[in-house]
Amino acid sequence: MSEKKKILIADDFEILREDLTELINDQRDMEVVGTAASGKEIVNLAKTTDYDLILMDIEMETMNAGIIATEMIRDQNPEAEVIFLTAHETKEMIVTAMGAGAQDYLVKGCEDEEILYHIRCALKGNPVMSNKIHETVMQEYARLQKSERSLLYFINNISKITSTEREMIRFLLQGYKVHEIAEARCVEVSTIKTQIKGLLRKFGCSRTKKIVQMIRDLNIEHLF
Repeated sequence: MSEKKKILIADDFEILREDLTELINDQRDMEVVGTAASGKEIVNLAKTTDYDLILMDIEMETMNAGIIATEMIRDQNPEAEVIFLTAHETKEMIVTAMGAGAQDYLVKGCEDEEILYHIRCALKGNPVMSNKIHETVMQEYARLQKSERSLLYFINNISKITSTEREMIRFLLQGYKVHEIAEARCVEVSTIKTQIKGLLRKFGCSRTKKIVQMIRDLNIEHLF
């Protein structure tokens, strides 16, 4: 018989730690080699214990203790396998947690067999995620890809704009209207309208509000 896989458990709820320990120790192919009640404890335990996977709660001594602990553990051991088991299912928490480098994300309350299935898949190098978790992660990936393309597109166009156009964007970012820009620059309104049309063409936008929104979404206001 092959050697049992070694599991660490981190959860601040003692009864859940005991239940998970019993569940895993009842299996032929895995065993619990250590438990922790806080992020600090699991970080220290991971340094001194030989293990194959950590089952990690997120909210322990703080709301994101498990995420911070995972980051610290993976800084020391980039190959560390971690599955989050948490009560939180918000998009923000899922994205933040998976960004820490975990292999999987389970919501507390799922069936024992589901927990064991996810553990075994992760141990085999083929982690699985529920449809909701997978969809959330892929949506964030797509958003980041789009933002990256938009940022490159914007930077490319910024290099082509004139000093006058850059000044125009500064005014737009401050919420100036066309006639206010004309007054500030001491030119005719028609001149400003012509310059704005050129700016819209360069950025492929139909309205100045779109340019302003894209700049803010990409967090590059400082470039103007």
